[in-house]
Amino acid sequence: MRRTRTTLTLGVALATFALAGVVGASASPARERSAGRDPKLQRRLDAVVAAGAPGAMLLVRDGDRTIRLTSGNGNLRPTTPMRADDRFRVGSITKTFVATIALQLVAEQKLTLEDTVARWLPRVVPGGERITVRQLLDHTSGLFAVGGDRDFVTQASRHPLRVWTPREIVAIATAHPPTFAPGAGWSYSDTNYYVLGLIVETATGRSLADELRRRIFLPLRLHATSLPAGPGLAGRHAHGYFLQPPQDVTVGSPSVQWAAGALVSNADDLARFFRALLGGRVLRPDLLRLMATTVAAPQLGPANAYGLGLQRVPGPCGALWGHTGGSPGYVAESLNSRDGSRQVVVLVNATGPLSAAGFFGLPPRAAQAVDRLIHTATCH
Repeated sequence: MRRTRTTLTLGVALATFALAGVVGASASPARERSAGRDPKLQRRLDAVVAAGAPGAMLLVRDGDRTIRLTSGNGNLRPTTPMRADDRFRVGSITKTFVATIALQLVAEQKLTLEDTVARWLPRVVPGGERITVRQLLDHTSGLFAVGGDRDFVTQASRHPLRVWTPREIVAIATAHPPTFAPGAGWSYSDTNYYVLGLIVETATGRSLADELRRRIFLPLRLHATSLPAGPGLAGRHAHGYFLQPPQDVTVGSPSVQWAAGALVSNADDLARFFRALLGGRVLRPDLLRLMATTVAAPQLGPANAYGLGLQRVPGPCGALWGHTGGSPGYVAESLNSRDGSRQVVVLVNATGPLSAAGFFGLPPRAAQAVDRLIHTATCH
């Protein structure tokens, strides 16, 4: 199955980070019909655990029919089975939420896609007068990816509880030359979303966490979703692990991913969000079309494309829309049909260590098992 690999799902290149806020499991969608167990999907999910992951969770939704399956453990000490409503760090899926807020601000005429970074953040980003909000959203700005700064990675790994400010991280990234001139190429860079988060805060006069809460979490009843400030996971959650040997990396500072990847959620909330977004209940139709207007994203894999905070990946039964995410100890994939009527969410509480490319992802055997699972789930 040719789609973006869990080994390329994302990251600020760091060791551990976390969240705060007591939240409960999300409510099931109204009129939803549970489909019970599915032996074929369960075997595919079990294969992810057999390939080395401590645990995994799958949600498949088709119309009003939803299947939720779990396998393995959400915690190894003490051993606790994975639960369907466990919360996970969902990494770069955060980007779609932040992009949605930016587009809502465009609808409210508080922001335009052609506004420059310098318009909102004078003297914060060198060359910011040539970089637009649109280029931040679709990774065509050329800003250096902060995960490529090895000293930053080392410091964040050695001091996982350190709190970094977004401006500190932007300064580290922009001390490096741009990867290319604005608009002249495509390169996945978390730096874009740190800058975008700062622009959202400047344009609204509120924190990014507050804007997410009032614009998305509360209206959509995403009760298990938060952008945390503290280092520990609250509520029912899966522990995250580095593999070989297993090392619990659940706790750490979320500041190292912030607007680029610090969101915590569960499978039902992710499905609810993307169903509302792709179904046209969050953005105006013209802005949703803009969000889904893509450029080629070869760094993520053949035939992958990227819009305004929204990924399009090739699937065996048609293109899939959504986003993938990787954090230390966690990988997440939330993939959907174009209208959000068919949905697949896969959550796994394990990664290998940071790759040379600056990503957290599953080792090859487990990543291949996830690919097979998604293939079966999307065509089943």
